[in-house]
Amino acid sequence: MQEFPTLSEIEAVLSEIIDDIPKAFFDELNGGIVLLDQAKLHPDTKPGRPLYIMGEYVIDRLGKQIKIYYGSFKNVYPNLSGEKLADLLRKTLIHEFVHHLEGRAGLKGLEIEDAIYLKKYLEN
Repeated sequence: MQEFPTLSEIEAVLSEIIDDIPKAFFDELNGGIVLLDQAKLHPDTKPGRPLYIMGEYVIDRLGKQIKIYYGSFKNVYPNLSGEKLADLLRKTLIHEFVHHLEGRAGLKGLEIEDAIYLKKYLEN
């Protein structure tokens, strides 16, 4: 069994992923992308069935930012490393960028998809 990559190793992978994202996607993302050491549980998580937040797009009084939660990845995928983990990080980051881009365009498609996913989780 492989050890989960360190925070600095994940930061390096995330940096490579970020380099491949078109610069226009970053317009108005004044808080940038941050990798946080902690895990974050969804506020509606069920006992015995944790629902971790892997990343989130945040708009607050300081601006717009994407947060990626290292601890959540480590808790959900403790035995994953390498390319599969990089793919999950990439998908999470792109997911959050879609929130950012849709928000700028006044769209809510992904927000609706996320709400449907949460509803299904809560019903089961």
